[in-house]
Amino acid sequence: MNAELPPVAPDVVASAVEGLTSRLRKKLDAAIASYAALPVLADGTVRRVRCGEDAEVTLAPGPSGAVTDAGQVVCGCLLAPRCLHRAAVLGACPLADPDAEAETADADVPQAGSETIADEASGTATAGVPLASPATVPGAAPVAVPVPSPTTVTGASPSALSGAAHTAVPVASPTAASTASRAAEVASGPGEAVSLTAAQLAAASELWTAAAALLAAGVPAAGAVPQAGLLRAAHTARLAGLHRAEAAALRVVRGLRSARAREDGHRLADLVAQVRELLLTTALLGAGTPGPALIGTARRAYLPGGSLRVHGVCSEPVIAATGYSGVVTHVVSDDGRWFSVADVKPGGPARAQGAATATVALGSGNLDHAQLARGGLLISGATVSSDGRLGSGKGVRATPLTGGSWASGPLAALFARPLAEAVAERLTAAPDADPERAEQAARELVGCDLVLVGAAGDHLIARELPSGGSDTEGVLMRLVPADGHPGLAHTANFRRLASRPGLRMRVIGRLDPERAATLRPLAVAPLPGTEATLRLPAEWQGHADLGYNRLEGAHFPPADVVRGTSVPAVDGPGDDAPDPLAQAPLWRLRRLVEVAVSGGRRAVAEPARDDDLRGDGAALRRGGFSTAADLAAGLSAEADRRTRDVFGRTGGSDPDRYARAWLAAAVYLAEVERALVQATWHPGATGS
Repeated sequence: MNAELPPVAPDVVASAVEGLTSRLRKKLDAAIASYAALPVLADGTVRRVRCGEDAEVTLAPGPSGAVTDAGQVVCGCLLAPRCLHRAAVLGACPLADPDAEAETADADVPQAGSETIADEASGTATAGVPLASPATVPGAAPVAVPVPSPTTVTGASPSALSGAAHTAVPVASPTAASTASRAAEVASGPGEAVSLTAAQLAAASELWTAAAALLAAGVPAAGAVPQAGLLRAAHTARLAGLHRAEAAALRVVRGLRSARAREDGHRLADLVAQVRELLLTTALLGAGTPGPALIGTARRAYLPGGSLRVHGVCSEPVIAATGYSGVVTHVVSDDGRWFSVADVKPGGPARAQGAATATVALGSGNLDHAQLARGGLLISGATVSSDGRLGSGKGVRATPLTGGSWASGPLAALFARPLAEAVAERLTAAPDADPERAEQAARELVGCDLVLVGAAGDHLIARELPSGGSDTEGVLMRLVPADGHPGLAHTANFRRLASRPGLRMRVIGRLDPERAATLRPLAVAPLPGTEATLRLPAEWQGHADLGYNRLEGAHFPPADVVRGTSVPAVDGPGDDAPDPLAQAPLWRLRRLVEVAVSGGRRAVAEPARDDDLRGDGAALRRGGFSTAADLAAGLSAEADRRTRDVFGRTGGSDPDRYARAWLAAAVYLAEVERALVQATWHPGATGS
């Protein structure tokens, strides 16, 4: 049978590439692309790939389902183990989450307070670097990165934000004293500063060097060999205890692989954010006294949570780039706190599609995730992680409860608050004070009542229906599928919804912090008090999980009922909602930052060589973004800089100085865009 390749530990891949001769390394990228298309034969847990007449690579994963030792990969050719076949097959395998092995080891003897789960499997890190952090990068010339607050945008004029925020917008210098003090505060992180050991400082420096080299090369030149260098540095960081930096490095490698393979789900913006996070993390670590949050933890800590009564809200399928998949069920307590129950293990899309019927690890074992999403649990001896995941230690007891309606009880309270208040609570959490809490707040789901306005491109346009207000008083927003994988029901459900403008419904979703007023719905339910709403079957018990339940024509009201309702108008270009983020000239700086990642240093140097013929700097200054213009000019100039020896001959470039200039521009851009996104969630900010 044709199977999938198992996940492989980063150090195993790095060792295989390092063992190749220089001649074989030149052939590695082509071999990986060729072997990735070969059939994979399964014999129990063993996987075999026939690479030629006399070469067959055998992979024997361990109990965790991942290859964690070099001895678990064997090739039958004469050059093994330093052969091209073995290295290329390993390069075609997905990277394993380092925490997966520890999770499996604890499975037989679960202990409250020491449980683990694969962070990367759910697409999140144990603790992400706060993007609001200005960086003082170690090296010859420190770079202070100007960072705006959520209500004031550095370097932007009030006219530039007239459609996004109604606040004064002061212009600040990149070298302002406030920025320097803010950088020092962030470098220490929350809690007491920790002095790094010599091994940790060396590991952080190695990661910075590897990441700077990849940034200078760009995606086209960042093949398997440079990636192996970053994987080796990531493994060194893990051994040194720098777990957050390791996780950031692995995300960069996965993003590079996706970009080079031109996968459908790849987004250049995601890769830019991953590179920015890695460089910022290693830069702050290089300062020598970071906070504990910047170091991270190898294992997720679960603390006693006492007795909890939780109500199921929805189930979300998970298909991760790490080779893991499954389901996460979101629940809420009586006092409005969000928790989750996860079942994410090695597997492909098929596992995610069927995970809704998997048994929940809590309680008596007679409740699956689909039932929990429509029911509840009374838990005694609960253990809870810092991001709200419920543990399943041996001391945890849970009793199933009858589910409630979204129209009453604690679930109804999710829709009682104005959407702008809920969004502000999640997006304005101060990452400087507590990065983990800020990330958790941004991931928490929000609920709202809305009316569909229409469809535009890959998204739907909807307007919030505030309690007691008119159809034109709420926030105008975009609805985007939570996951576009063809094996899930999200996209198909959006096609159905797009044909029903005027439909009213309740939505539970996750905010998209990178797009103006954008929500990614996970579940929908009928809106009480109107006929122009969904009519779901009784077995769905009041709501539809958009990743699992497929909406059909019978689930919608008759067309004449929907046509009889008023549909709010959209005050934007064409049929789309206005987007202050897209209308601002910041796209010129964004293009330069993205070109640096996708094309490398040479592509960034072009504006400096042609004296900015495109007029990017002038356009940014006319829009009030003078700081952005300075950062763009500095990045281009640094990309074109070359050293010369005493005879005037051109020497090599300095990747450290270039990485510092890029990081300054990238962090500034991220924070200005974050402030603009927050402003679009206020009623009237996007037009009404």
